[in-house]
Amino acid sequence: MNTEILGVVAQIALMVILAYPLGKYIAKVYKGEKTWSDFMAPIERVIYKVCGINPNEEMNWKQFLKALLILNAFWFFWGMVLLVSQGWLPLNPDGNGPQSPDQAFNTCISFMVNCNLQHYSGESGLTYFTQLFVIMLFQFITAATGMAAMAGIMKSIAAKTTKTIGNFWQFLVVSCTRILLPLSLIVGFILILQGMPMGFDGKMQVTTLEGQEQMISQGPTAAIVPIKQLGTNGGGYFGVNSSHPLENPTYLTNMVECWSILIIPMAMVLALGFYTRRRKLGYTIFGVMLFAYLAGVCINVNQEMGGNPRIDAMGISQDNGAMEGKEVRLGAGATALWSVTTTVTSNGSVNGMHDSTMPLSGMVEMLNMQINTWFGGVGVGWMNYYTFIIIAVFISGLMVGRTPEFLGKKVEAREMKIATIVALLHPFVILVFTALSSYLYTHHPDFVQSEGGWLNNLGFHGLSEQLYEYTSCAANNGSGFEGLGDNTYFWNYTCGIVLILSRFIPIIGQVAIAGLLAQKKFIPESAGTLKTDTVTFGVMTFAVIFIIAALSFFPVHALSTIAEHLSL
Repeated sequence: MNTEILGVVAQIALMVILAYPLGKYIAKVYKGEKTWSDFMAPIERVIYKVCGINPNEEMNWKQFLKALLILNAFWFFWGMVLLVSQGWLPLNPDGNGPQSPDQAFNTCISFMVNCNLQHYSGESGLTYFTQLFVIMLFQFITAATGMAAMAGIMKSIAAKTTKTIGNFWQFLVVSCTRILLPLSLIVGFILILQGMPMGFDGKMQVTTLEGQEQMISQGPTAAIVPIKQLGTNGGGYFGVNSSHPLENPTYLTNMVECWSILIIPMAMVLALGFYTRRRKLGYTIFGVMLFAYLAGVCINVNQEMGGNPRIDAMGISQDNGAMEGKEVRLGAGATALWSVTTTVTSNGSVNGMHDSTMPLSGMVEMLNMQINTWFGGVGVGWMNYYTFIIIAVFISGLMVGRTPEFLGKKVEAREMKIATIVALLHPFVILVFTALSSYLYTHHPDFVQSEGGWLNNLGFHGLSEQLYEYTSCAANNGSGFEGLGDNTYFWNYTCGIVLILSRFIPIIGQVAIAGLLAQKKFIPESAGTLKTDTVTFGVMTFAVIFIIAALSFFPVHALSTIAEHLSL
């Protein structure tokens, strides 16, 4: 047990320590300052020339968003075509067939919005070709899209008064070439050394210890897993994701992959401070997020390592904790840490079955996604926090009788309306669609049965499974309580709708707020200026986030995770 806790502490310490230099480097990349990765400049120039891009052309916030949306629309059609025709494409040694249109729609939308929700199993649902040219490609592009959006907001914040927020295409390219690609190569090299497969051979026949013959899938796993984690994507190459021994062979790979999930989101928060020359603001935001993250880690590690009281009552020893749905080679502590790390970000990868975690652990996992501001996905996590900063500034200004300002710009009604819509959209979408699925399950059982029945668990946990699915979609996460049978017309299409709404409306709103504030006249700080880089304001922001985001979900948790915990 002490060794497990030591492993948890070591992983968190490694994340925090390395986030600082990485954040400094990211800020330099986006500011165009000299870095060790300048050798990539010729490759970037070729990309710009082939694509007809002028990287020095400044964009206003509307042009920035137009480029972002056009890019995503193009890749959606690209992915749909390849997924529904993958059975006839090359690099398919196992002879996997095409995806159905509804499944391809869900898969394509999911990976396009950086969610990576999977209503299929990787070994049989995709071919090597689509793993590389849809899944891996999207994992780079969608992660870089979120990072580019944050880079544009940072540029707008750093400028005193400006009508432009940078060039989306330039931010997108350097995010891939100078941040995501180098880190992916480093992580991939470590994973290959630890035994992760990297090749194009088909399934391999092996003889198990029981003397049975078994077919083991292989493929270019090590090419996909690094960006899966670093880009907070999370889509598993294998159906059971990072609990598969070939996708996560050893405790070292477990540590490296878990570190990879959170390192860029952490670094991006610190990069904000370096980019805007307001380090204290970056540290304050980082401190609030780290506090919330550590609180979740403490709860889940305690719950999972403490075991299940129902099993204790049966007189069965649980020296290793609640091990249902967990890998023995990793342990309950490492799985609990991963469950929090993957849900405070929009990663969604798993190294154990979340459906089998203790009820309070499940509540923490869902609350992390329902709040959706503790580090979050690469780029977009801080942008969600930015929304609540605007609301907190406005409320704080009214409370103390000062004009609401954020970094020298007045926060007025227009910005507040956008921020409020973005903040309330998240709980609205999750709760409305959960209510819809619960209504259909209760009042239209024939329809549900025609789709296979949906739920493997009834009662409190059955509600949790539905709530988790829509929460995961809305938070661009992708993990699930997999007792839910979700590869159906209803779940494929409704989840796709939630994915689109929850990805693009917030990004549009957040970039719009940044663009509108950037155009306003800069007001120098004075004795009457509300300080936003203090511990007091950090606590205020935390309170606003908790009241608006967390308490919106208290009634449904009272009927699901909390009720299930009290019934143990």
